[in-house]
Amino acid sequence: MNFLKALSLTGFWALSFDTWSDTLMKQEEDIAKFAAAYTAAWNSDKPKEVAAFYASNGALTINGGEPAAGRAAVEQVVADFMTAFPDLVLSNDNNAIVDGRVNYHWTFVGTNTGPEGTGNAVNFSGFESWIFNAEGLIQDSIGSFDAEDYERQLAQE
Repeated sequence: MNFLKALSLTGFWALSFDTWSDTLMKQEEDIAKFAAAYTAAWNSDKPKEVAAFYASNGALTINGGEPAAGRAAVEQVVADFMTAFPDLVLSNDNNAIVDGRVNYHWTFVGTNTGPEGTGNAVNFSGFESWIFNAEGLIQDSIGSFDAEDYERQLAQE
């Protein structure tokens, strides 16, 4: 079994694999560094920076929907959120390793002032569950959040 070890690749954090000799503390520290860099990318207003954390054929699936497969598709999903919520702030609440996946828990805060926006503020939490490829990029991300609560906040009068 391998542990995750963070390293810098072209300004972004990616994960490489190391042996059991790494301590759990080091593994958690490396995951935290990756998560912090991923969070910073979400807060950069640059969708391409988020997509760079994904393998070229990586996928992001949100709430059981159709997967956004490939970096360009992931970039478009991120761009849609960034456009709809120009003031978005994503924070990393915690991380956990569950069943061989890294779970990245987050809170999203923003105001829907993008094109055709409602002008309403949202504050909701969720997580992404990641599997990494051999190059340390996200191969598969399964995202989940309370869509009913999100829609309620968007529609509030």
